[in-house]
Amino acid sequence: MLTKNNLSIMIIAMVFVSLAVTSYSCSTGIYLKTESATEKEITGVYTLILYGGSFVNDVKTFAILAKEGTRYSFEVFAPEFDYQMIKGVPAKEALEKAGKFVSFHHNFWKVQLSRIVDDGGSTIGYEVRPLYYPLIHNKSDILDVYYKKSDGKIIVYIRFYGYPDTMFPFEGGRMSSPK
Repeated sequence: MLTKNNLSIMIIAMVFVSLAVTSYSCSTGIYLKTESATEKEITGVYTLILYGGSFVNDVKTFAILAKEGTRYSFEVFAPEFDYQMIKGVPAKEALEKAGKFVSFHHNFWKVQLSRIVDDGGSTIGYEVRPLYYPLIHNKSDILDVYYKKSDGKIIVYIRFYGYPDTMFPFEGGRMSSPK
């Protein structure tokens, strides 16, 4: 039976949950977009972020050229052993290193280059994404990458597009742990 006391507890709980959901959704940040880019437009100095490449058959490789001198710092949402950051790399060298890094896999097809655009329309970096022959994964672009601006940081999220990490349990001779 619903008493007056139980009803007030339910109302307070519902108000608390709605406030928590509202405050969380307001604090999650702004998601940024990417646009097609060409090598010719990339100039300046960058922090090169190389994600993945942990073992010989690692398809989860990805590179970011984070433009130095902007008000943003990039942070990868992953353990520190999954990526490396190299500061002060000139544009041409950063592109060469990034291209070489993402192209080592035997199923690699080509590089897709995109600019990362902040909410004001300024380019704050570039992504170097590997595209693969679609024979194994049924598509060329197998990574889901998105950028979230929050408190002056750009947080980078990288995962398999549409696949859980356990979809390919035997990568490079090791067994991925189930989630």
